[in-house]
Amino acid sequence: MNPTFVSDPSELLRVVQLERVPFALLAIAIAWGLTTTVARVLDDLGARFTGWRILLKQITVVLKFLVLVGTTGVVVANLVQLTDEVLLAVGGSVAFAVGFALKDLVTSFMAGVTILFDRPFQVGDRVTVGDIYGEVVEIGLRTTRIVTLNDSHVSVPNSRFLTDTVSSANAGELDQLCVIAFYVSSLTELNLARRIVYEATISSRFVFLQKPVKVYIREAPVPGMETMIALHLTVKAYVMDGRFEVAFDTDVHERVKRAFREAGIETPGDLIVAKLRRDAAKADGLAPYSIR
Repeated sequence: MNPTFVSDPSELLRVVQLERVPFALLAIAIAWGLTTTVARVLDDLGARFTGWRILLKQITVVLKFLVLVGTTGVVVANLVQLTDEVLLAVGGSVAFAVGFALKDLVTSFMAGVTILFDRPFQVGDRVTVGDIYGEVVEIGLRTTRIVTLNDSHVSVPNSRFLTDTVSSANAGELDQLCVIAFYVSSLTELNLARRIVYEATISSRFVFLQKPVKVYIREAPVPGMETMIALHLTVKAYVMDGRFEVAFDTDVHERVKRAFREAGIETPGDLIVAKLRRDAAKADGLAPYSIR
């Protein structure tokens, strides 16, 4: 057979068994329906049994990969007559495409396979790659889909994970470490401020108390206001589910801010507002004691 037979329509029709095209389409439809149904069922189970959510998402990824590979093999085996000439021609064409047009695609594909088996992170992990941070919802063969904290769906080429630094906030666990910072006046009584932050954290309905809650204190300039020295209170605690990270942060902030006001503890923001009011009062000729 002439090696250039792929450019001849008649030869191409002889290689492709057209009578088996309906079977190939049926196989693709069944595979798509199977993966969609299984993914939906496992997602529902993960929403009901949160302790198994990450494991079920990982099972979904592996099943999709196996179904894709199996379906591709079945379709090719039934649709194409794999003679020696066909294998030679197809092999040459694929090698040419891989070397030129599909270089980036194949790189991402191989990176996706590496991620699936090397597992630097998993579906359900909250990862940071470059300036992107969010939850990994799908690891595909070409891209990894990440949902950011503002619900943006970002598709990251898998090749980036082989070259960029990637950090995982929960490393396959359901719970996740959260770091929340507060700033108060340097004249604040230390034990009182620490107790307020600690109690506000452990009383949150999102906190995971099976791991320790720690509060650290240091005195340093306020970020963005280098001339203002304040006490930095940093609480490190675990949220029961990484999906509640923002809700946990908000809940703790509300409790701490409310308790600070009740205890008369001033934050840098309070000090700035008070100074602005004093300056405005002086400009208007008002007595300092009239300013609240």
